[in-house]
Amino acid sequence: MFQFFTEDQKMLQTVVREFVEQKIAPHAAEWDAEDKCPVELWPELGQMGILGCFVPQQYGGVGLGLTERAIIIEEVSRYSAGLGIAIMTHDLGVAAILNWGTEEQKQKYLPELCAGTKVGGLSATEPTGGSDLGNQGTTIDKTDTGFVVNGRKCFITNSHIANVNVIIGCSGVNEKGRKILSAVIVPPETPGLTPGREEHKLGLKGSVTGEVILNDVKIGDDCMLSKVGDGMKVAMHTIGHFGRSGMAAIATGVLKACLEDGIKFAKERVVYGKPLTALQAIQFLIAENKVEYEAAENMLFNATAIYDRGTECVPDVAAAKLYASEAAIRAAKRTIELMGGYGVINEYAAGRYMRDALAIVPSGGTSEIMKIIIAGGLTR
Repeated sequence: MFQFFTEDQKMLQTVVREFVEQKIAPHAAEWDAEDKCPVELWPELGQMGILGCFVPQQYGGVGLGLTERAIIIEEVSRYSAGLGIAIMTHDLGVAAILNWGTEEQKQKYLPELCAGTKVGGLSATEPTGGSDLGNQGTTIDKTDTGFVVNGRKCFITNSHIANVNVIIGCSGVNEKGRKILSAVIVPPETPGLTPGREEHKLGLKGSVTGEVILNDVKIGDDCMLSKVGDGMKVAMHTIGHFGRSGMAAIATGVLKACLEDGIKFAKERVVYGKPLTALQAIQFLIAENKVEYEAAENMLFNATAIYDRGTECVPDVAAAKLYASEAAIRAAKRTIELMGGYGVINEYAAGRYMRDALAIVPSGGTSEIMKIIIAGGLTR
């Protein structure tokens, strides 16, 4: 446990862990094998205060911070990193509306999103974009009654289950020839918005990832987030703080799983009349997993504490995401080595941890993009 949690944060961690062990852990392998997102669990997650936990009580949340959100996502991802990223992405839509929406938009959408009666999402990535967020092919054109949105988003988590979608697109071109980005909310059951291809991922199964198709999607003026031209601000603030801290928390959850499962197996497995824990080589693997887990957790909660104090911390979050995601791969490999032949048997979770860790790296920005953000923060 992170040493500087408050008593309330420690209590939250304990309560969430108990819930996860009862409701998520028994089904994690099944969700992974079937690549099924348990959307039926959303109302229960809402009742627990897990969804949009950072939303003030006046909008249906419980008024916690980015640190508490990371605690929740880490505990969920210790057993199901796939469900962790589904919750994380739900929160991206929530955060965009909370931080950039009008009072009317907050009152309209946030209570249902926090209660889990609606599923949220944020759609920014495109086939032509990826890390190049400004190269948006999706268009958001002004009409007499509002806006019309056309385009195709790819690699979108919650693509097939989200019914409150925040969409990033191009609203025109400025005098320098650069695209002007805007962000809009597409309400539930709006004609023209449909899911496209569903991706079959290496890891992070238990979440739905695929295309979001927008074909002449007509929305009112009241669906614009902030104002026309603020799309880059909305996307970068939301992804930079809520997206990447969420991915770091998911990776830290995988690190915790590798550490705990490795210790449990090494204690129970007897070789030459002794448990594996008696072997120095096994002790080294466990020690390395412990060090990397502690380092990732400290980086993560240092970054979220900075944000909760009211300071932007994009480079700090990027550093936490970079380290935790790469460390999770190393820890999963060590755990497989520790378990020997059992490590590659799907009855055990070590293989899932490796697949999840590999899938975490490009989610929310590759390691190379994180390095650019970190260096930019230091040299500007």
